[in-house]
Amino acid sequence: MAVNADRFQDSNPKTCVVLGGRGFIGKSLVLQLLKLGNWIVRIADSTHSLNLHHSESLLAEALSSSRASYFHLDLTDKHRIAKVLEGSSVVFYFDVDSSNNGDHFCSLYKLIVQGAKNVIIACRESKVKRLIYNSSADVVFDRDKPLAYPWKVDNMLIDLKAQAEALILNANDIDGVLTCSLRSSNVFGPGDSELVPFFLKLARYGFTKFIIGTGDNLTDFTFSENVAHAHICAEEALNFQTVSVAGKAFFITNLEPMKFWKFLSLLLEGLGYRRPFIKLPANLVQYVLSVLKWLYEKSGPGYFNYPLLVHFIQLALHTRTFNCSAAQKYIAYAPIVSLEEGVTLTIESFSHLAKDSSFSRCCDRSKADKLLGSGKVADILLWRNEKASFTCFLGLVFLFYWFFLSGSTFISSAARLLLFATLLLCGHGFLPSKLFGFSIQRVPGSNFKISDTAVKDSVTITLHLWNKGFQNIKGLAQGDDWSIFFKVAGFLYLLKLFLSKLLTTLIGVGLVFAFMVFFVYEQYESEIDGLVDILITISKEFMVYLMRNLPVSVSRLLHYGDNFQHYQGPECGKDLR
Repeated sequence: MAVNADRFQDSNPKTCVVLGGRGFIGKSLVLQLLKLGNWIVRIADSTHSLNLHHSESLLAEALSSSRASYFHLDLTDKHRIAKVLEGSSVVFYFDVDSSNNGDHFCSLYKLIVQGAKNVIIACRESKVKRLIYNSSADVVFDRDKPLAYPWKVDNMLIDLKAQAEALILNANDIDGVLTCSLRSSNVFGPGDSELVPFFLKLARYGFTKFIIGTGDNLTDFTFSENVAHAHICAEEALNFQTVSVAGKAFFITNLEPMKFWKFLSLLLEGLGYRRPFIKLPANLVQYVLSVLKWLYEKSGPGYFNYPLLVHFIQLALHTRTFNCSAAQKYIAYAPIVSLEEGVTLTIESFSHLAKDSSFSRCCDRSKADKLLGSGKVADILLWRNEKASFTCFLGLVFLFYWFFLSGSTFISSAARLLLFATLLLCGHGFLPSKLFGFSIQRVPGSNFKISDTAVKDSVTITLHLWNKGFQNIKGLAQGDDWSIFFKVAGFLYLLKLFLSKLLTTLIGVGLVFAFMVFFVYEQYESEIDGLVDILITISKEFMVYLMRNLPVSVSRLLHYGDNFQHYQGPECGKDLR
């Protein structure tokens, strides 16, 4: 895994700048440059301060010995960029993190495209010799074939990155600056903030159990350390093989194409999730995606990350492999970490997000358990003790039949049940202690006693409820609050209709529902939560679309009503009455 430094031992220390050096791949490149020992590294990024992790001891040592330095940098500030680049011979350019800018086109354009222009101008002014840009294979990918820059790109971020790459390649050999671009495919590894976290988020919601399409499509993945190593190879090649490298773009992968679903399965199983096993038709998924695209175009950036979802669907459906022979031939690139080892290292780094790392069922209660109070009722309805749960279910079914399906009135059913219970208890009392060799356990008399405290408490509660109810009824009868009177009268009338028509059916359905739905929810909690989140997201996006397409008069009325409710407090309400 270590970078071979023999060929650099006799060279003088060179000064380089790593723009975006605190990003995902930038950190790995800085570490490899420091390990080589013949670089003075300037780290430039958008973060205001350099907060080192305990694992970055090599960087801390380099900072203290002035082999490394850190600069806060805004890519929209031309003069600041030129000052940071002054005296350096090489610039490794990674896009500065744009996650805090959301999906605003203007902000992203300034950071990526205008930022690339500023970097090029600063390189010329500072007499930088080599500029190496970290691009992406996505900039030239369209369906199943790597092509030239496509005419239309659904992902705005990729479109802007393609523009930045074109600017840098076209600036080659102007004012002595040699440029090249590295197009890596599906970069993953420790510190990844996009690809692996997105997969794990889908896994937590239960969506990674589905295989979209046939599952035979091949994909190229690239471990982050290999991408960093490719930048070092490109810098050396630009220095010695100018004609073959300058102004060119090179694909970078692990040189190990793998079925996408196999890669995902290795990653998920390593973190305790189940591998995909249910196949979904590709046409169905494409139809759902078209609906989401329509919502995204109508309502704009909102509650779901449509571009990242599109990227995942493309990975899941299409073959995405790239020819790295040019990188092997002209910049002498070869992976230093195998795909298998890269997956293992990634799993170890994301162990804190493993399924059973800190939220195992043995030590964390499920939502269904919390909803039911985590007591005896929860144990019964969640079938923790199957014998007790089945007994309770049969008992409730018997009571449901006795009171609602037997054809008798409620009072007569209760009287017959009381008589039946009395006969059973009396018969049990006359039975001998042993019958046919079986011991008969007596029911202790203490089970039928009620303590004085319990009787007093029940009487006190009953009196309190009676007095409170009497006061409310008296107020309604005297017409103290007619709005409440009509609400109560309407509710009682609807309740009467409800009880006379649907009570029996709803109680029967509710009985089965209670013993089934909580158990099912506990078993598939993440999947159900994920589906609910998607439905809520779609409904919100649809409501945004409706609000934007309502007539102006209706929109103003709703807006006025919201403002009125917002500004009118309880005191104002009293004045209006």
